[in-house]
Amino acid sequence: MQHDVEYKRLYWHSRRGMLELDVLLIPFLEEVYPGLPDEDKARYRKLVDCEDTEIYQWFMQRERPQDEDLQVIVDMIVQRVQPN
Repeated sequence: MQHDVEYKRLYWHSRRGMLELDVLLIPFLEEVYPGLPDEDKARYRKLVDCEDTEIYQWFMQRERPQDEDLQVIVDMIVQRVQPN
């Protein structure tokens, strides 16, 4: 039960209202998040608490987060859509 509530909260926070963010965050949440280790899940939760403008800059690779945990999850999401 608690898992469902947490997932729904994350889904709500992953819907940013900016298409560029929604197309990255929602599929990541649905397809990758459930299989992540706890430390990466915590990083994702930290990411969705950030401002849209910051997240957008990070995903467009115009800036990098100062927080190392945020950088790890941003890199993970970007690598998913832009593999080397």
